[in-house]
Amino acid sequence: MSAVFQQPSLARRILPVFQGFDGFLAFAVFLLCCAGLVTMYSSGYDHGTRFFDHGRNMLLAGFIMFVVAQIPPQRLMSLAVPLYLFGVGLLIAVLLFGITKKGAKRWINVGMVIQPSEILKIAMPLMLAWWFQRREGQLRPLDFVVSFILLAVPVGLIMKQPDLGTSLLVLAAGLAVIFFAGLPWKLIVPPVILGVVAVSLIVGFESRLCADGVDWKVLHDYQKQRVCTLLDPTKDPLGKGFHIIQGMIAIGSGGVGGKGFMQGTQTHLEFIPERTTDFIFAAYSEEFGLAGNLFLIFSFLFLVFRGLMIALDAPTLFSRLLAGAVSMIFFTYAFVNMGMVSGILPVVGVPLPFVSYGGTAMVTLGLGLGILMSISRARRLVQT
Repeated sequence: MSAVFQQPSLARRILPVFQGFDGFLAFAVFLLCCAGLVTMYSSGYDHGTRFFDHGRNMLLAGFIMFVVAQIPPQRLMSLAVPLYLFGVGLLIAVLLFGITKKGAKRWINVGMVIQPSEILKIAMPLMLAWWFQRREGQLRPLDFVVSFILLAVPVGLIMKQPDLGTSLLVLAAGLAVIFFAGLPWKLIVPPVILGVVAVSLIVGFESRLCADGVDWKVLHDYQKQRVCTLLDPTKDPLGKGFHIIQGMIAIGSGGVGGKGFMQGTQTHLEFIPERTTDFIFAAYSEEFGLAGNLFLIFSFLFLVFRGLMIALDAPTLFSRLLAGAVSMIFFTYAFVNMGMVSGILPVVGVPLPFVSYGGTAMVTLGLGLGILMSISRARRLVQT
């Protein structure tokens, strides 16, 4: 009697593709996407198709996350060096042949216009995680020096463009890997002390340092203006301080419960500049108030916490460092954006993840989520 082989159903064939996906991580992203769509509908209602484009960008990020999640962490590690070298090579090409817009040379035409610095947001933690994986069990102080050099090259090239916001994100991603790799506290404390002293001096001598004609040497004029505007935005309330002042007014006017969906006066009377991109948090705060802000902050903290838990459970040093760095990328995005809109950090052009409009940033977020899903999925499949 011959055996009868029954072909598995379509559902049974598709199930392994989704097996191991992290439900908690997906739930956190779902909450943030809902907040982003609701806010974009309100703040971008008179921006043509911006709401639908935002939804399309989210679907694109979800597709990228799904594809990257299928790539095992070992394969991601093999891509670290080529992707890093490719990204640095493009940054050098931008410096030599880049396209200048609004005084910044950040783009290059390679058949289509791209911004290579975005690649380094993912390539940098990949490269450093690969480096420390290679040195596992035999770490020396020289290895940390090499890691700082690997980090300094792209950060320096991005600052040269100039692009302070992206350079800070790349720097934060790299420093997160170096910190999680076991950077000694004796190397952490001195820069922190120097930073505190520098900030104290800037605040104490603000009137002299921010006077016209004073050259800060290490910063461009527009970067100096952003710092000085942060210290006292009322000096130029209709010019350089307008963004910060209007953002703080919108946040404060939201109160505890907010003015309600589509009821934000600062937003809809167009007092908030860039209300669908960098300053969308001000529009959100005005309509949903403190309660809405707590919901948004909780959702981001839940996302970061889940990412760190994935890092903690990862089986290899490479996976742990990479997952930890990607989690901190989400934290840095949210912290810097909320901080600059609230007037506690300089305006540096960093979007609020899943809420701000922007296709390039959404692709980067999709890549980061895919990496976290890949590491979580690999661990779950091994366990089962």
